Amino acid sequence: MDEMPTDIDARSSRRRRRAPGDPQFVLRFPVEMIPTLAAAHVEDDDERRAFAAGLRIAAGSRTREDLMAVFEWKTRGRGRSRPARNTDTEIADALDLAMAARTNRVAMAVLIGLTGVDIPVASAILTTIDPQRFTIVDFRALWSLGIERAPFYSIGFYLVYLDACRRIAADADTNLRTLDRALWLYSKQHQKAPRRDSRTE
Repeated sequence: MDEMPTDIDARSSRRRRRAPGDPQFVLRFPVEMIPTLAAAHVEDDDERRAFAAGLRIAAGSRTREDLMAVFEWKTRGRGRSRPARNTDTEIADALDLAMAARTNRVAMAVLIGLTGVDIPVASAILTTIDPQRFTIVDFRALWSLGIERAPFYSIGFYLVYLDACRRIAADADTNLRTLDRALWLYSKQHQKAPRRDSRTE
């Protein structure tokens, strides 16, 4: 997997112009609220298990159990029969290739090749493996960034979203994981009638 951007990379990213047609991500709350919101986030057992699985994958594990620990956390168990269709070899190969990928695009592309793994789930897998490099995309985080409806997820959309989160985190002098917790909790507290009360979509 390629390295996290350096400080110089981050500054260049902040200066990069938004391409025509790219979504505009705008925080619904002041950046000064990020630490307080993130600190109020309560980590549950599923989240702890997911990040423990990510650490094992980063250390060389390629098991179905570790993949499913992240899947269960991200989806709250919905659709668990779909990833069950992947063979152990397919799971191991996908995790191997994602870990070896030198670009974020390829890492995502490999994982969504698995049955039952969509962009949000793939983003969760990569985040548990390397939370300094990746972040999770879902309807809650998007709403807190000014996106009323979750779009059709594509790798291209995720990469634009990831770049925006990196810029916001850098501007707030924080990290992606702290930002994600703040985004999720702000939506949980303020978004009206979200379709699903979980980390899905």
